Amino acid sequence: MSNLTWTEQDAKAVDIARVLAADAVEKVGNGHPGTAVSLAPIAYLLYAKLMKSDPSDPRWLGRDRFVMSAGHSSLTQYTQLYLNGFGLELDDIASLRTWESLTPGHPEFGLTKGIECTTGPLGAGVANAVGFAMSARRSRELYDPQAAPGESVFDHNVYCIAGDGCMQEGVSGEASSLAATQDLGNLFLIYDDNRISIEGDTKIAFSEDVQARYAAYGWDTYHVDFTNGFTTYEEKVAELYDILERAKQVTDKPHFIKVTTIIGWPLPTKQGDHSVHGSKLGGAEISALKAKLGFEDKPFAVDTAVVDATRANAAARAKELRAEWDPRFEAWRAANPGQAELLDRVLAKEAPADLDAALPVFEPGSMATRAASGKVLSALAEAVPELWGGSADLAGSNNTTMAGVNSFIPAERSSHEFTGAPGGRTLHFGIREHAMGNIANGITMDGLSRVYCATFLVFSDYMRTTPRLAALSHVPTTFVWTHDSVGVGEDGPTHQPIEHVMSLRLMPNIDVVRPGDANETAHAWAQILRTKNHPAALILSRQNVPTLDRSEGSGLAGAENTVLGGYVLKEASSEAKVVLVGTGSELQVALAAAEKLEAEGIPARVVSLPCVEWFKAQDADYQEQVLPAGTPKVVVEAGVPVGWKDLLGGNTEAIGIDHFGASADGALLFEKYGVTAEAAAAKAKALIG
Repeated sequence: MSNLTWTEQDAKAVDIARVLAADAVEKVGNGHPGTAVSLAPIAYLLYAKLMKSDPSDPRWLGRDRFVMSAGHSSLTQYTQLYLNGFGLELDDIASLRTWESLTPGHPEFGLTKGIECTTGPLGAGVANAVGFAMSARRSRELYDPQAAPGESVFDHNVYCIAGDGCMQEGVSGEASSLAATQDLGNLFLIYDDNRISIEGDTKIAFSEDVQARYAAYGWDTYHVDFTNGFTTYEEKVAELYDILERAKQVTDKPHFIKVTTIIGWPLPTKQGDHSVHGSKLGGAEISALKAKLGFEDKPFAVDTAVVDATRANAAARAKELRAEWDPRFEAWRAANPGQAELLDRVLAKEAPADLDAALPVFEPGSMATRAASGKVLSALAEAVPELWGGSADLAGSNNTTMAGVNSFIPAERSSHEFTGAPGGRTLHFGIREHAMGNIANGITMDGLSRVYCATFLVFSDYMRTTPRLAALSHVPTTFVWTHDSVGVGEDGPTHQPIEHVMSLRLMPNIDVVRPGDANETAHAWAQILRTKNHPAALILSRQNVPTLDRSEGSGLAGAENTVLGGYVLKEASSEAKVVLVGTGSELQVALAAAEKLEAEGIPARVVSLPCVEWFKAQDADYQEQVLPAGTPKVVVEAGVPVGWKDLLGGNTEAIGIDHFGASADGALLFEKYGVTAEAAAAKAKALIG
């Protein structure tokens, strides 16, 4: 006997969700109604009966998290947010996919209350959900480490709905493999097995046993068959509810529940037809559906009494949950004032007030910026306890392991190099760049910590959608990408990025940061951690670069100016005839070129430009002071030279590389490809003319 209470009112609320999905797509003329129609009972079960939530406080810390990985079926979630009183109203559902609506084609974090993360690229939401589940474990260890398992105010579950498309995308497999390795018992993945994608029946391209695959990963797996072996259709919500409740008792494995459905059920003539996946249903089909379900044949005509009752039940559940949770949370605050202060700061997205004081100061010498970054992270470990992260199997090369901290892995998976602990801060993503980026985004959107992830810059191609989603979502995930140019050397062109840095600058709402030496790297990290509403790409060198002598009398400006994005590193001997602009490891080339020009009597200013976006955020007067519009400029960056005229003005030329590299010593490649002081000086003289 199931413990689920499922009344006629519940069934009616589910049917409201079905007809609203049909009406909304019909009104706008495009969208994805079929899955939202057939998934309505599953989504309603989660929202109205199972998940902990408070519609009046959608970001309540004690809530469970929900991710709609099949983001095209956004109506599956929007209708539940409407029914359960999260702030969406009937007009919002009717405004689906229209200008300035709260119901865009795919769920967007920060736009609609109750949306935990932006989803749309298939499979990414599964990886986001893994990130949320990892965030839950890390958060309880950061803020409440003494609590017994399952008894912390920070303990909660993560639920995700995915479809066939999600299961076919490799990123879901990457993330699911890691979830099993992490023993994420708080993660529940519901797979809508409806066997339909845009091209029709998935059997033309997808034949595997997905449940068996998840069992092989090490997940706790179940199957609920609404089709009864394709004989009759029965929406077995009680069976699904009991499985989800029983699965909670398995705390050392993530949970996979395959639910076999028919897309569009109970549409009278189009259920199971792939046309309902991504097209409106048509007036005749909607009229027949409404007649079948007992609805008035008018658009958006719903029984408001059912909606009111559903909202009242959701509010009552929330009141009961809060009555139990709120006193425990206040007791936790009183008993843990230090952690409570940390939590308040992190929730406000504020960096520590004394962050700069924790930064290391590097003496003049020679050091790769990737190595400097590693030392900065170790120095920040104590000052920024919410910071954690790691690499896609490249920690030793990316220098992303903080000194003296444990790894975020189950203790039994410790190796002779890495010790696992629940409160560990070193993340091991394995060779899974795409999943890594989405997991990091999930952690960031959860908002309870700050995370970074890392690989080689050339392999940012494997994870390109993830900084874009972070930028679209206005969340400050940090992407550390090292081995930034042909300076990689002997590994050859497969590992030498050429177009990557400039192409990242084309992406809106992301800071592309390429520090020129060790001390710029330190201040770059500080500014990244102070940024609240967009991600950063921190681009670092493999090869050593000079750590500049910025002491008084050196003639070089201090590295604290890094936060301005661009600054005058070295002033010309008199009014500058040309400005040499250096980024990253090529800053040294700009300095050497200026020395050559000055020796020839040509006054040359050197500007360090670690971050174009930070520089463009300064006022126009400052930008003009640093890079006067009337003065010729030569940019030195070991990447494609296109784009610099657009960024810095028409009288700008660039020294760069517009072809693939070769397998040879990095310094030799700079010489062979003309990224040299001599070439920059010659370009400057030609510009001066």
